[in-house]
Amino acid sequence: MYILEREYLAALATLLLGRGYELIGPKLAGGVITYAPLAGIEEMARKIRDAQGPGHYRSSPGEEDVWFSYVPGAASLKPWFNPPKCLVCRMRGSADEFLNETPPVTAPKRAFIGVRACEVAALRMQDKIFLEGPYADPEYRARREGALILAVNCSHPAETCFCASMQTGPKATTGFDLALTEISAKGKPAFLIEKGSDAGGELLGELPVRMATAKDKEAAILVSERAAQQITREINPERAARGLAAGLEHPHWATLESRCMNCANCTLVCPTCFCSTMEDSTSLSGDTAERWRLWDSCFVSEFTYIHGGSIRKSGASRYRQWLGHKFSHWHKQFGASGCVGCGRCIAWCPAGIDITRELAVFEASAPATARETVR
Repeated sequence: MYILEREYLAALATLLLGRGYELIGPKLAGGVITYAPLAGIEEMARKIRDAQGPGHYRSSPGEEDVWFSYVPGAASLKPWFNPPKCLVCRMRGSADEFLNETPPVTAPKRAFIGVRACEVAALRMQDKIFLEGPYADPEYRARREGALILAVNCSHPAETCFCASMQTGPKATTGFDLALTEISAKGKPAFLIEKGSDAGGELLGELPVRMATAKDKEAAILVSERAAQQITREINPERAARGLAAGLEHPHWATLESRCMNCANCTLVCPTCFCSTMEDSTSLSGDTAERWRLWDSCFVSEFTYIHGGSIRKSGASRYRQWLGHKFSHWHKQFGASGCVGCGRCIAWCPAGIDITRELAVFEASAPATARETVR
């Protein structure tokens, strides 16, 4: 592990830009912290605090001595790897020939700084979806291969976070190129840096770093421990899965239906949701046809539309599909929960629905054998 004094973080940004990377990081826009292109570290959101709760988000000035005293807002890294709208193919035809004019798959080199542990875990889940199945997505692969992940371990989790119980944070343990923990080293603001890949090691070789001392490492451990202690919400993934499996006909679904607005905010801000639809278009001249993949949501009634109508006509059935897939069926499909505990679905739900509380209802009413923790 190494120490980089905070004043030299700009040198890291300059190094990345000089290597041809587009720098993407947390930026304050419209009062919300979002991931956006940065011309340099000076554009990055710093010394900002965020207040989050069910259906609530506000940003305000933070502590002078802490740069990363916040977690990102509604926007996750998902759009940078799985864009909301993606061209699948373009065909051009005439009386004599029919040509495939789909542009070749290319992706810019991007370095993402300020990525939190839950985001890293979400990217690993997206890898399972888009790369590890029988059919890999070429555009996702290109974007992923061209990316550097510079994680920042959380020191100030949001009130809506529950990553600790999902074992996805607040400290990143894998899936990054470099991981930074903001500490005070020898009385000066600094970052303890952990190398996660050969590419990260190459960057360290060109930065003014020194070896971390035992005291530096202890300070970084304390940051993560304090962050974990601040997290009050929790979900037990195994018990949640069993509670949902046993509660398919639970009357609480009707209660959720009365509150849920079916706006799909939760699926849009979720860093792991991946549902999509296809849209075909033809030019007015009739010689060009395109197929586009667009984000979709299981909360939209048309999502399950087939000839004769939608399969899930009620809001209760759509909410059950989302929550059941995310916390129960996902285990069978991908070998893990579909949630990383970022809390976005709580903060950005206009009805203020808190899934940690809703899941507790199903868990509490499940048979005793279904509530047992896996050992």
